[in-house]
Amino acid sequence: MKINPLKGMKDYLPDEMRLRDYVQQSILSVYRANGFERISTPMLEDAENLDKSEGGDNLNLIFKVLKRGEKLEAALAKGDEKSLSDMGLRYDLTLPLSRFYAANRAVLPTPFKVIQTDRVFRAERPQKGRLREFIQCDIDILGDDSINAEIELIDVTARALLSIGFKDFTVNINDRRLLHGMLESMGFEKDTLQSVCISFDKLDKIGADGVCAELTSKECPAEAVEKLRDFLNSGECSLERIALCMEDKTYVENLQRIIDTVNKLSSGAYGISYCPSLVRGQGYYTGVVFEIACKDFPGAIGGGGRYDGMIGKFLGQNVSAVGFSIGFERICAILMDQNYQPPVAKKMALLYRDDADFAEVLMKARRLQGEYAVTVMPQARKLGKQLGALETAGYAAVAFFDNEDIKYLGQKG
Repeated sequence: MKINPLKGMKDYLPDEMRLRDYVQQSILSVYRANGFERISTPMLEDAENLDKSEGGDNLNLIFKVLKRGEKLEAALAKGDEKSLSDMGLRYDLTLPLSRFYAANRAVLPTPFKVIQTDRVFRAERPQKGRLREFIQCDIDILGDDSINAEIELIDVTARALLSIGFKDFTVNINDRRLLHGMLESMGFEKDTLQSVCISFDKLDKIGADGVCAELTSKECPAEAVEKLRDFLNSGECSLERIALCMEDKTYVENLQRIIDTVNKLSSGAYGISYCPSLVRGQGYYTGVVFEIACKDFPGAIGGGGRYDGMIGKFLGQNVSAVGFSIGFERICAILMDQNYQPPVAKKMALLYRDDADFAEVLMKARRLQGEYAVTVMPQARKLGKQLGALETAGYAAVAFFDNEDIKYLGQKG
């Protein structure tokens, strides 16, 4: 028997779980204080739903589940690999939420402000900070087509991060419709925009020349590539300049209103900035997209956007939807690296002898609870050695069942 978890999975020690519980509860507290309500959906989804979800590269990372019994035998007899599976593990929480809303719309309020904190699964190549099983922390607003939904999600998500001590972060924001309009005005063909955006999204990693080289290799029009190169090398990727490329200024004006309103709400506690190369990988995004960057850490610590077409795949009519996901695993990893200690109750051990009435022991433990989290345990013959072990394990104090003494370990109290 193997004692280690599967590759890409992780066991969590008590100290890690204490931190994870604290982070999740802090985030949930902010979400709930702002009127969001929590739901839960199954880990497994229908294979057809997953295949049609427009999840970008994530569709190649789905853990598929084989059919069972006679259905599996029939699929094997066909020799058709695609027919072997009829369900899979969810790769994010957006598709399950869309299905949930389509099934329960009649009993849900409009707009529906919803929380999801749950496990998702991707068949990633395991590496530091990238697991195959991980937690996502999402809030979504369904049924509101105004930019107020984006503003509220940004504000609430930012305040959740501030509540656990994050600062000096920036919300980068863009609008896919704005980006597509800009690229079309440069001469890129409409049916190639998805591919162009995939290359454009790499700007931070490979630079302007790398993006243009990749677009050239994709046989994009040379004149369009040069216009994009000039735009990127100009160093002026402002909304004002983008507006000059657009006949319809609506998306520019909306994005500017979001930025101005969020700046007013943040009071300088965090920033928000237009990022023309921000795309987000999922194909289901239809409008505004955003990510959170923290200057002290590489990569995004949160992201999301508007996905007005996803629920319509189930209902046959589109429902406005926008969501924001905090990078729970990345945040916990950052805090662990910083040796962050969550403000939880100090630990106390209540020691009792073998002849003690255990019911009375537990009742005394209840009376001691409050300032301390109290664990009852037998008193060892070598008390000094036991006290040393308890101090090493992080206990702050020891009480005794048969007297009122309290011995403080390390720093008093």
